[in-house]
Amino acid sequence: MKKTVRELDSAVKRGGIMAGLGDFENVVFDPRVPVYLQVVRHFKELIATGRLRSGEVIPSRRELAAMLNINPNTAQRAYKEMEEQKLIVTEGNKESRITADEQVLQSVRSELIESEVEAFVRAVRKIDVPLEELIDLLQRKYEELAGGKDHD
Repeated sequence: MKKTVRELDSAVKRGGIMAGLGDFENVVFDPRVPVYLQVVRHFKELIATGRLRSGEVIPSRRELAAMLNINPNTAQRAYKEMEEQKLIVTEGNKESRITADEQVLQSVRSELIESEVEAFVRAVRKIDVPLEELIDLLQRKYEELAGGKDHD
């Protein structure tokens, strides 16, 4: 039985199926980055933080497109990319699910951290901040932000 977007949204809010996908309500797309890549990244963030778990059913491509207010072809492209990266599996006409491959799931977090650290280091190197100063500042800011539990 197919669920409507309203039923999916209700299930998400109740903490039922696809509970992690309630996090899609606040997605803001960056016009400089292809939307399908941002969708893939958001799924990776939900996986890395445990809000989407191994084997969890995810919405159909059309349902996701409606949830995010994006073109269904964009959702299809994101799912294709996630299938190629083995983040999700779809068997025949069954629902798509988050992979059960623990090695893939563990690599997602590492990949996200590595990507962010690399971007940060590239930006900071441009202003020649000494490593010791950078580490001190990083530690202070990390602790400061951790106190407020700000994850954005």
